[in-house]
Amino acid sequence: MVNGSLEQWLHPTPTTAEASAPPTKLNFLQRLNIAIDVACALDYLHHQCQTPIVHCDLKPSNVLLDTEMTGHVGDFGIAKFLPEAATTVPEIQSSSIGIRGTIGYAAPEYGMGSEVSTSGDVYSFGILLLEMFTGKRPTEDMFKDSLNIHSFVKTAVPERVAEIADPVLLQEGVEMDNTTSQRRMASSHDAQECLISIFGIGLACSAELPRERKNITDAAAELNSVRDILLGTGLHRRDNPQVQFTIFWKLHEKKGSDVPIFSDKLPW
Repeated sequence: MVNGSLEQWLHPTPTTAEASAPPTKLNFLQRLNIAIDVACALDYLHHQCQTPIVHCDLKPSNVLLDTEMTGHVGDFGIAKFLPEAATTVPEIQSSSIGIRGTIGYAAPEYGMGSEVSTSGDVYSFGILLLEMFTGKRPTEDMFKDSLNIHSFVKTAVPERVAEIADPVLLQEGVEMDNTTSQRRMASSHDAQECLISIFGIGLACSAELPRERKNITDAAAELNSVRDILLGTGLHRRDNPQVQFTIFWKLHEKKGSDVPIFSDKLPW
């Protein structure tokens, strides 16, 4: 693909010729768009193919970006068609397989010999989503013993979301509207509210137990809703004035809080 892989954009390693130039970073909307592209691709593989397909190795290097920065899921080298009998299970269809993905992204049950499942792809997507918005690989040295990227995010959301997010995302929110300090603060706050929702989706997808993970169809719909809200804040605007967006949900105000949630209880 023309723009390489998501891995190259999340964790750029400039060549010697480019060493003097700052690495290009994906902005908030680009990351969200790519996450939606990947979620929709998984939804198609899991629920819209005649025979469900499990990718088995979802990670940034297997998400390829075209000229429009649209994300495409690639490398189906260890992907598996699920047996017809497994389609009777609505969310966790399974089949046995020897190779089960990449360390850091593979579902924990695979390490215990469990069968491959669509929920395993959902777990990998959740980890990918957390990586995209923290800027941290799940295999970094800081993640050891009982600390992993899931618990790292879980302990910080919602109060300390600004501490764990890729700094570029919040700086961008501040810089998008520099008319007054009040407007700058508002845009940064809106970015944090959207980050809370995105991290919540990532946590729900990467739950340790397969039965507790979010359905990828729901994850895609909720990410689309976050994008609608993000565009509505003015942090990002589409050039095409005819583009219309459907708002699936809105900020739900709790007493003393403006935290956006999908129900009366946080999903993680």
